Amino acid sequence: MGRKAAGARVASGCATSVKADVILSGDCVALMNELPESSVDLIFADPPYNLQLGGELHRPDNSRVDGVEEEWDRFTDFAAYDQFSRAWLKAAQRILKPTGSLWVIGSYHNIFRVGTVLQDLGFWVLNDIVWRKSNPMPNFRGTRFTNAHETLIWCAKDKDARYTFNYDAMKNLNDGLQMRSDWTLPLCTGEERLKGKSGAKLHPTQKPASLLYRVITAASNPGDVVLDPFFGTGTTGAVAKMLGRHYIGLERDPDYIAAAKARLARAEKIGDEKLLITPSKRAEPRVPFGTVVERGLVNPGVVLRDPSGRHTARVRADGTLISSDHRGSIHQVGAAVQGAPACNGWTFWHVDMGGALVAIDVFRQKIRAELGEGLQ
Repeated sequence: MGRKAAGARVASGCATSVKADVILSGDCVALMNELPESSVDLIFADPPYNLQLGGELHRPDNSRVDGVEEEWDRFTDFAAYDQFSRAWLKAAQRILKPTGSLWVIGSYHNIFRVGTVLQDLGFWVLNDIVWRKSNPMPNFRGTRFTNAHETLIWCAKDKDARYTFNYDAMKNLNDGLQMRSDWTLPLCTGEERLKGKSGAKLHPTQKPASLLYRVITAASNPGDVVLDPFFGTGTTGAVAKMLGRHYIGLERDPDYIAAAKARLARAEKIGDEKLLITPSKRAEPRVPFGTVVERGLVNPGVVLRDPSGRHTARVRADGTLISSDHRGSIHQVGAAVQGAPACNGWTFWHVDMGGALVAIDVFRQKIRAELGEGLQ
């Protein structure tokens, strides 16, 4: 069985460890119940959607749409699906670390029922993410809106959990703007889509690697353990491996397992861990503006300006500023001249360098870089 496969033994942060970089074969609830408590950093789950299809679907040219028709997506009624959801979510909650988080994706068929179970079990919902598909399948019958999105629920283990969120990495991915809760990404198509021997798609709901890239980057760190209880053809594991995380895949279909193993064998890990880490600005060393002044990077008497040139202030020898009506720190004077409740003086105040206004934050970053080199 897959559970016998060799894998890395990864410390869990508690008294136990977990064998990772493996695919375990069998029922996901039973397999999770065999894993150590509080041993997993991140869980991404793409459970059956319980689509409740009412017959075959055809395109206008009468060709048949290859949808989700597998036995694993069929449940007798909503009560059976709710019981299934509660069982796997309860098992997932037990193995999730207090600092971990869980993501679950679904469509309108199931995501609201899953959300109810999540909250009933005590998970704490952090966000719902709308994955807007840039290339959705049309509504061929013309009886409803085109179903162009799916919903991801991101939640912590409980209300007081200190979960991982790499805010700065997400902001960098979005060209320096806060990452929003609506993500526009394409469906898994073309060469990325795994095919069977017949040429048909191997798994009906294979997710694009770009979606997992964003989830794993946002909510885990290199070396963390990422578990997928519905592993399918291994997208979660392949992306986790590339990003320097460990993976545990749970799957019962032998064809999916074979495809996932082949895919993981091809996946390459980014070798330099420095390329995987986005330093948090909150964790950077504190640098007072006074340090900039005493280092001679900005001298006493220099006039600072805001980008518009409307407001000015002079630098005092002790690192404070003085304007026509105010004196205080770079933040206090910046707020006062604008009549604002707060101000980031590092980005508000600028100094003239060769005829160009430059934010004084460049000097703070210079000092931080030097401090970082000294710690290496």
